[in-house]
Amino acid sequence: MEWQSDILGSGFESCAFDATGSDGVTRTATLVRYAPQKDGTADVGPAAKHRAVLFLHGWSDYFFNAELARFWDGQGFEFFALDMHNHGRSLQPATHGGYVADLGNYDAEIDTALSMISDVRPTAPMSLVLMGHSTGGLVAALWVSRNPGRVSQLVLNSPWLEMHGSSLVRRAARTMVEPLARLRPEAVLRLPERGFYWRSISSSAEGEWTLDDKYRPPMAFPVRAGWLSAVLAGHTQVARGLRIEVPILVVISGASANGPFWTEAMRRTDAVLDVNVIAVRALSLGRSVTVERIDGALHDVFLSRTEVRTDAYRRLATWIRGYAAEDETFDGRLP
Repeated sequence: MEWQSDILGSGFESCAFDATGSDGVTRTATLVRYAPQKDGTADVGPAAKHRAVLFLHGWSDYFFNAELARFWDGQGFEFFALDMHNHGRSLQPATHGGYVADLGNYDAEIDTALSMISDVRPTAPMSLVLMGHSTGGLVAALWVSRNPGRVSQLVLNSPWLEMHGSSLVRRAARTMVEPLARLRPEAVLRLPERGFYWRSISSSAEGEWTLDDKYRPPMAFPVRAGWLSAVLAGHTQVARGLRIEVPILVVISGASANGPFWTEAMRRTDAVLDVNVIAVRALSLGRSVTVERIDGALHDVFLSRTEVRTDAYRRLATWIRGYAAEDETFDGRLP
Protein backbone atom coordinates (compact mmCIF):
# COMPACT_ATOMS: atom_id res chain seq x y z
CA MET A 1 0.00 0.00 0.00
CA GLU A 2 1.40 3.37 -1.02
CA TRP A 3 0.31 6.84 -0.01
CA GLN A 4 -0.32 9.24 -2.90
CA SER A 5 -0.97 12.98 -3.14
CA ASP A 6 -4.67 13.54 -2.49
CA ILE A 7 -7.25 15.64 -4.33
CA LEU A 8 -7.35 18.01 -1.33
CA GLY A 9 -3.85 19.18 -2.10
CA SER A 10 -0.96 20.11 0.16
CA GLY A 11 -0.78 18.18 3.42
CA PHE A 12 -3.22 15.46 2.36
CA GLU A 13 -2.43 11.95 1.16
CA SER A 14 -4.63 9.01 0.27
CA CYS A 15 -4.25 5.27 -0.16
CA ALA A 16 -6.74 2.98 -1.92
CA PHE A 17 -6.96 -0.58 -0.64
CA ASP A 18 -9.07 -3.73 -0.93
CA ALA A 19 -10.76 -5.41 2.01
CA THR A 20 -12.63 -8.71 2.00
CA GLY A 21 -15.76 -8.83 4.12
CA SER A 22 -17.23 -11.70 6.10
CA ASP A 23 -19.46 -12.38 3.08
CA GLY A 24 -16.37 -13.15 0.99
CA VAL A 25 -16.74 -10.07 -1.22
CA THR A 26 -13.68 -7.88 -1.78
CA ARG A 27 -14.40 -4.14 -1.86
CA THR A 28 -12.30 -1.05 -2.50
CA ALA A 29 -12.02 1.76 0.04
CA THR A 30 -9.70 4.74 0.39
CA LEU A 31 -7.98 6.08 3.49
CA VAL A 32 -7.12 9.78 3.55
CA ARG A 33 -4.69 11.30 6.01
CA TYR A 34 -3.63 14.80 6.96
CA ALA A 35 0.16 14.89 7.17
CA PRO A 36 1.23 18.54 7.21
CA GLN A 37 4.84 19.61 7.05
CA LYS A 38 6.02 21.18 10.29
CA ASP A 39 9.21 23.14 10.93
CA GLY A 40 10.41 22.26 7.45
CA THR A 41 10.23 18.50 8.01
CA ALA A 42 7.47 15.91 8.16
CA ASP A 43 6.27 15.07 11.65
CA VAL A 44 7.08 11.36 11.50
CA GLY A 45 8.76 10.63 14.83
CA PRO A 46 7.43 7.39 16.37
CA ALA A 47 6.32 9.15 19.54
CA ALA A 48 5.34 12.50 17.97
CA LYS A 49 1.65 11.70 18.38
CA HIS A 50 -0.14 8.76 19.84
CA ARG A 51 -3.72 9.97 19.40
CA ALA A 52 -5.67 9.57 16.17
CA VAL A 53 -9.16 10.14 14.81
CA LEU A 54 -10.86 8.26 11.98
CA PHE A 55 -13.73 10.05 10.25
CA LEU A 56 -16.58 8.29 8.41
CA HIS A 57 -18.58 10.37 5.90
CA GLY A 58 -22.32 10.25 5.32
CA TRP A 59 -24.27 8.53 2.55
CA SER A 60 -23.75 9.79 -1.00
CA ASP A 61 -20.78 11.78 0.30
CA TYR A 62 -16.99 11.78 0.66
CA PHE A 63 -14.35 13.47 2.80
CA PHE A 64 -13.55 17.03 1.72
CA ASN A 65 -13.53 19.15 4.91
CA ALA A 66 -9.87 20.14 5.24
CA GLU A 67 -10.80 22.50 8.07
CA LEU A 68 -11.98 19.55 10.17
CA ALA A 69 -8.64 17.81 9.65
CA ARG A 70 -6.72 20.91 10.68
CA PHE A 71 -8.87 21.26 13.80
CA TRP A 72 -8.09 17.73 14.99
CA ASP A 73 -4.42 18.21 14.16
CA GLY A 74 -4.44 21.34 16.31
CA GLN A 75 -5.89 19.29 19.17
CA GLY A 76 -2.94 16.88 18.98
CA PHE A 77 -4.57 14.11 16.94
CA GLU A 78 -3.45 12.52 13.71
CA PHE A 79 -6.41 12.83 11.36
CA PHE A 80 -7.63 10.13 8.99
CA ALA A 81 -10.83 9.82 6.94
CA LEU A 82 -12.24 6.80 5.15
CA ASP A 83 -14.04 7.03 1.82
CA MET A 84 -16.01 3.81 2.17
CA HIS A 85 -16.72 1.50 -0.74
CA ASN A 86 -19.08 2.83 -3.43
CA HIS A 87 -18.39 6.39 -2.23
CA GLY A 88 -16.12 9.25 -3.23
CA ARG A 89 -12.55 8.30 -4.04
CA SER A 90 -13.56 4.63 -3.82
CA LEU A 91 -16.21 4.69 -6.56
CA GLN A 92 -15.63 1.94 -9.11
CA PRO A 93 -16.98 1.60 -12.66
CA ALA A 94 -20.18 -0.42 -13.03
CA THR A 95 -21.02 -0.23 -9.32
CA HIS A 96 -23.97 1.49 -7.66
CA GLY A 97 -22.90 4.70 -5.92
CA GLY A 98 -23.68 4.64 -2.21
CA TYR A 99 -25.01 1.09 -2.21
CA VAL A 100 -24.54 -1.37 0.63
CA ALA A 101 -26.83 -4.28 1.49
CA ASP A 102 -25.69 -4.62 5.12
CA LEU A 103 -24.00 -1.90 7.19
CA GLY A 104 -21.76 -4.62 8.60
CA ASN A 105 -20.17 -4.86 5.14
CA TYR A 106 -18.17 -1.76 6.09
CA ASP A 107 -16.49 -3.60 8.97
CA ALA A 108 -13.64 -5.08 6.93
CA GLU A 109 -12.56 -1.73 5.50
CA ILE A 110 -12.82 -0.02 8.90
CA ASP A 111 -10.68 -2.78 10.40
CA THR A 112 -8.12 -2.44 7.60
CA ALA A 113 -8.06 1.33 8.00
CA LEU A 114 -7.35 0.99 11.72
CA SER A 115 -4.47 -1.37 10.98
CA MET A 116 -3.07 1.17 8.52
CA ILE A 117 -3.39 3.93 11.11
CA SER A 118 -1.53 1.80 13.66
CA ASP A 119 1.22 1.13 11.14
CA VAL A 120 1.91 4.88 10.80
CA ARG A 121 3.20 4.89 14.40
CA PRO A 122 3.93 1.21 15.09
CA THR A 123 6.03 1.87 18.21
CA ALA A 124 3.69 4.34 19.90
CA PRO A 125 0.61 3.46 21.97
CA MET A 126 -2.51 4.72 20.26
CA SER A 127 -5.78 6.15 21.54
CA LEU A 128 -8.41 6.34 18.80
CA VAL A 129 -11.48 8.51 18.35
CA LEU A 130 -14.02 7.32 15.79
CA MET A 131 -16.06 10.14 14.27
CA GLY A 132 -19.01 9.73 11.92
CA HIS A 133 -21.45 12.00 10.11
CA SER A 134 -25.09 11.14 9.29
CA THR A 135 -25.24 7.56 7.96
CA GLY A 136 -21.52 7.34 8.76
CA GLY A 137 -22.47 8.14 12.34
CA LEU A 138 -24.88 5.19 12.35
CA VAL A 139 -22.16 2.97 10.87
CA ALA A 140 -19.66 4.19 13.47
CA ALA A 141 -21.99 3.59 16.42
CA LEU A 142 -22.89 0.07 15.26
CA TRP A 143 -19.22 -0.77 14.64
CA VAL A 144 -18.18 0.42 18.10
CA SER A 145 -20.97 -1.61 19.70
CA ARG A 146 -19.71 -4.75 17.91
CA ASN A 147 -16.07 -4.02 18.70
CA PRO A 148 -15.75 -3.06 22.37
CA GLY A 149 -12.32 -1.87 23.45
CA ARG A 150 -11.18 -0.81 19.97
CA VAL A 151 -11.76 2.95 20.34
CA SER A 152 -11.49 5.38 23.24
CA GLN A 153 -14.20 7.87 22.27
CA LEU A 154 -17.02 8.22 19.73
CA VAL A 155 -17.99 11.55 18.15
CA LEU A 156 -21.16 11.73 16.05
CA ASN A 157 -22.07 14.68 13.84
CA SER A 158 -25.82 14.62 13.11
CA PRO A 159 -25.95 10.81 13.16
CA TRP A 160 -28.87 9.18 11.36
CA LEU A 161 -30.14 7.12 14.28
CA GLU A 162 -33.86 7.04 13.51
CA MET A 163 -36.42 7.90 10.84
CA HIS A 164 -38.43 11.10 10.87
CA GLY A 165 -41.33 11.17 13.29
CA SER A 166 -40.96 8.07 15.41
CA SER A 167 -40.17 4.38 15.50
CA LEU A 168 -43.65 3.77 14.09
CA VAL A 169 -42.53 5.33 10.82
CA ARG A 170 -39.49 3.03 10.76
CA ARG A 171 -41.56 -0.07 11.41
CA ALA A 172 -44.00 0.84 8.65
CA ALA A 173 -41.12 1.50 6.26
CA ARG A 174 -39.48 -1.85 7.06
CA THR A 175 -42.75 -3.65 6.42
CA MET A 176 -42.95 -2.11 2.96
CA VAL A 177 -39.25 -2.26 1.99
CA GLU A 178 -38.04 -5.63 3.25
CA PRO A 179 -39.98 -7.87 0.81
CA LEU A 180 -38.58 -5.93 -2.14
CA ALA A 181 -35.10 -5.86 -0.55
CA ARG A 182 -35.10 -9.66 -0.35
CA LEU A 183 -36.22 -10.16 -3.95
CA ARG A 184 -34.61 -7.19 -5.73
CA PRO A 185 -32.16 -5.50 -3.34
CA GLU A 186 -30.72 -3.21 -6.03
CA ALA A 187 -34.12 -1.95 -7.18
CA VAL A 188 -34.36 1.84 -7.19
CA LEU A 189 -37.11 3.31 -5.02
CA ARG A 190 -38.95 6.18 -6.68
CA LEU A 191 -38.75 8.78 -3.94
CA PRO A 192 -38.89 12.59 -4.24
CA GLU A 193 -35.50 14.06 -5.15
CA ARG A 194 -34.59 17.11 -3.11
CA GLY A 195 -31.23 18.83 -3.35
CA PHE A 196 -31.87 21.31 -0.55
CA TYR A 197 -28.96 20.16 1.64
CA TRP A 198 -26.54 20.26 -1.32
CA ARG A 199 -27.85 23.74 -2.11
CA SER A 200 -27.08 24.89 1.44
CA ILE A 201 -23.44 23.76 1.37
CA SER A 202 -22.20 23.88 -2.24
CA SER A 203 -20.35 26.96 -3.47
CA SER A 204 -22.13 26.33 -6.78
CA ALA A 205 -25.38 27.24 -5.00
CA GLU A 206 -26.01 28.91 -1.61
CA GLY A 207 -23.06 27.46 0.35
CA GLU A 208 -19.32 28.01 0.65
CA TRP A 209 -17.82 24.55 0.12
CA THR A 210 -16.24 23.31 -3.12
CA LEU A 211 -17.76 19.92 -3.89
CA ASP A 212 -17.03 17.40 -6.61
CA ASP A 213 -20.47 16.61 -8.00
CA LYS A 214 -19.24 13.20 -9.15
CA TYR A 215 -18.51 12.28 -5.54
CA ARG A 216 -21.31 14.27 -3.91
CA PRO A 217 -24.13 14.54 -6.50
CA PRO A 218 -26.63 17.37 -5.96
CA MET A 219 -29.59 14.98 -5.77
CA ALA A 220 -27.62 12.19 -4.07
CA PHE A 221 -27.32 8.63 -5.37
CA PRO A 222 -30.47 6.65 -6.16
CA VAL A 223 -32.10 5.09 -3.10
CA ARG A 224 -32.12 1.30 -3.48
CA ALA A 225 -34.26 -1.18 -1.55
CA GLY A 226 -31.36 -3.15 -0.08
CA TRP A 227 -29.62 0.00 1.15
CA LEU A 228 -32.73 1.39 2.84
CA SER A 229 -33.44 -1.98 4.43
CA ALA A 230 -29.87 -2.03 5.83
CA VAL A 231 -30.29 1.45 7.31
CA LEU A 232 -33.66 0.59 8.87
CA ALA A 233 -32.12 -2.53 10.41
CA GLY A 234 -29.42 -0.33 11.91
CA HIS A 235 -32.03 2.01 13.35
CA THR A 236 -33.75 -0.96 14.96
CA GLN A 237 -30.50 -2.00 16.63
CA VAL A 238 -29.99 1.50 18.00
CA ALA A 239 -33.55 1.61 19.35
CA ARG A 240 -32.87 -1.60 21.28
CA GLY A 241 -29.81 0.00 22.88
CA LEU A 242 -26.17 -0.40 21.85
CA ARG A 243 -24.63 -0.35 25.36
CA ILE A 244 -21.48 1.42 24.20
CA GLU A 245 -19.09 1.88 27.11
CA VAL A 246 -16.85 4.68 25.81
CA PRO A 247 -17.80 8.39 26.08
CA ILE A 248 -19.98 9.60 23.20
CA LEU A 249 -20.49 13.13 21.89
CA VAL A 250 -23.49 13.81 19.64
CA VAL A 251 -23.50 17.18 17.88
CA ILE A 252 -26.72 18.24 16.13
CA SER A 253 -28.47 21.35 14.89
CA GLY A 254 -30.86 23.21 17.13
CA ALA A 255 -33.72 22.77 14.67
CA SER A 256 -34.91 20.97 11.53
CA ALA A 257 -36.55 22.27 8.36
CA ASN A 258 -38.09 19.66 6.09
CA GLY A 259 -40.55 20.12 3.28
CA PRO A 260 -41.13 19.83 -0.45
CA PHE A 261 -39.91 23.35 -1.21
CA TRP A 262 -36.80 25.38 -0.47
CA THR A 263 -37.09 27.86 2.41
CA GLU A 264 -34.59 30.33 3.82
CA ALA A 265 -34.72 28.41 7.12
CA MET A 266 -32.75 25.64 5.41
CA ARG A 267 -29.68 27.89 5.53
CA ARG A 268 -29.56 27.54 9.32
CA THR A 269 -31.24 24.21 10.15
CA ASP A 270 -30.91 20.49 9.49
CA ALA A 271 -32.75 19.95 6.20
CA VAL A 272 -32.22 16.17 6.31
CA LEU A 273 -33.00 14.75 9.77
CA ASP A 274 -35.49 15.33 12.58
CA VAL A 275 -33.05 16.59 15.22
CA ASN A 276 -35.53 16.20 18.09
CA VAL A 277 -35.91 12.51 17.32
CA ILE A 278 -32.11 12.14 17.01
CA ALA A 279 -31.56 13.85 20.37
CA VAL A 280 -33.84 11.38 22.10
CA ARG A 281 -32.50 8.33 20.28
CA ALA A 282 -28.90 9.31 21.13
CA LEU A 283 -29.58 8.27 24.72
CA SER A 284 -29.92 4.67 23.49
CA LEU A 285 -26.29 4.57 22.40
CA GLY A 286 -24.49 4.00 25.67
CA ARG A 287 -23.79 4.91 29.28
CA SER A 288 -22.06 8.28 28.78
CA VAL A 289 -23.69 10.45 26.10
CA THR A 290 -23.24 14.20 25.69
CA VAL A 291 -25.65 15.97 23.32
CA GLU A 292 -24.67 19.40 22.02
CA ARG A 293 -27.35 21.31 20.08
CA ILE A 294 -25.87 24.04 17.91
CA ASP A 295 -28.22 26.87 16.99
CA GLY A 296 -28.05 27.79 13.31
CA ALA A 297 -26.28 24.59 12.28
CA LEU A 298 -26.78 22.67 9.05
CA HIS A 299 -27.11 18.90 8.74
CA ASP A 300 -23.32 18.67 8.75
CA VAL A 301 -22.70 20.94 11.70
CA PHE A 302 -19.09 21.55 10.66
CA LEU A 303 -20.18 22.92 7.27
CA SER A 304 -22.35 25.64 8.80
CA ARG A 305 -21.58 29.34 8.46
CA THR A 306 -18.41 30.54 10.18
CA GLU A 307 -19.77 31.73 13.52
CA VAL A 308 -21.89 28.59 13.94
CA ARG A 309 -19.16 26.09 13.25
CA THR A 310 -16.77 28.12 15.43
CA ASP A 311 -19.22 27.52 18.28
CA ALA A 312 -19.37 23.82 17.37
CA TYR A 313 -15.58 23.48 17.30
CA ARG A 314 -15.35 25.25 20.67
CA ARG A 315 -17.78 22.77 22.19
CA LEU A 316 -15.97 19.83 20.59
CA ALA A 317 -12.64 21.08 21.94
CA THR A 318 -14.13 21.36 25.45
CA TRP A 319 -15.43 17.80 25.23
CA ILE A 320 -12.04 16.55 23.99
CA ARG A 321 -10.34 18.15 27.00
CA GLY A 322 -12.81 16.40 29.27
CA TYR A 323 -12.83 12.94 27.70
CA ALA A 324 -9.81 12.57 25.43
CA ALA A 325 -7.14 14.46 27.33
CA GLU A 326 -3.63 13.10 27.10
CA ASP A 327 -3.19 12.82 30.87
CA GLU A 328 -5.71 11.05 33.06
CA THR A 329 -6.64 13.07 36.16
CA PHE A 330 -8.27 10.29 38.19
CA ASP A 331 -6.56 6.99 38.92
CA GLY A 332 -9.66 5.24 40.24
CA ARG A 333 -8.75 5.58 43.93
CA LEU A 334 -11.10 7.44 46.23
CA PRO A 335 -9.65 10.22 48.38
